[in-house]
Amino acid sequence: MSTAQRVFHGKFGRVALLDMDRPLVTHSHHECHVLVKVSGSDTFFNVNGHQVPLTDRNAVLINAWQPHFFDYQPSAEQTQILALYIEPAWLAEAQHTLALSSHPGFFAQPSIELNSKKRAMADRLIAEAYSAGLIPREHIEFLLFDFLIELIEDFSQWKHLCHLGTQMRQGFNDARIRRACAYLQTHLDDPDCVANAAKAAGLSRAHFFTLFRKDTGMTPRLMLNDARMRRAFIWLERERSGTLGQLAENLGFTEQGHFTRFFRQHIGASPSQYRCVVDSYWTGDM
Repeated sequence: MSTAQRVFHGKFGRVALLDMDRPLVTHSHHECHVLVKVSGSDTFFNVNGHQVPLTDRNAVLINAWQPHFFDYQPSAEQTQILALYIEPAWLAEAQHTLALSSHPGFFAQPSIELNSKKRAMADRLIAEAYSAGLIPREHIEFLLFDFLIELIEDFSQWKHLCHLGTQMRQGFNDARIRRACAYLQTHLDDPDCVANAAKAAGLSRAHFFTLFRKDTGMTPRLMLNDARMRRAFIWLERERSGTLGQLAENLGFTEQGHFTRFFRQHIGASPSQYRCVVDSYWTGDM
């Protein structure tokens, strides 16, 4: 059974140590995403339709909103994974142009080789996250930032994008799609959310799906699912008021069991198991 071992969240986004032995469904999210193997079997992620290896020497880089899934091989054993979900705004606090990490072309390739320096930096971050006792928040952030900058310098396109004069991505190009996105992200309890998002865009269902994929590179359902996961993360990590049943209802699920299955299919852990490990080892304020 897949489980979350440690989860840390903050302005940087989310750092998760995961034991994975089940596939995940196709999903996407607004953060840029870095995956590093910790231990266990070599494995694969599928990024935008292409199988990408995750090994001791190969990491996976995924751009914001890029569809992907954990491509677990049934014959393989469990794999421990360091999963980084990085908020562009956090990187931009250090350097304005790094807000380009939200651009769909920020990472030039999904598979990169980890040289000895990068592997050592990743291992130090992993060791700190697994260490016993309380961990100062700023210490994890320091290690995380140094590791990301090392990757960005060698494998991202931010300098090229800056040279081209690419603007920070604040939304998608078509105004109708932006209206639909706003609806998808704010009406999570609507049982006909996707159909009503098409109406908000003023488009027929068929035209909406075609235009949405053309402008965003994904389906409306993937964006809706990301919005549900984001709301769930906020509740599990920070609010924790009410019950899981009430959370499920607020996210548009008719039964708590449906939400639990949905959550597990996206991150590998159940909501209750995730809640048990999140931020258990932080010290300091947000």
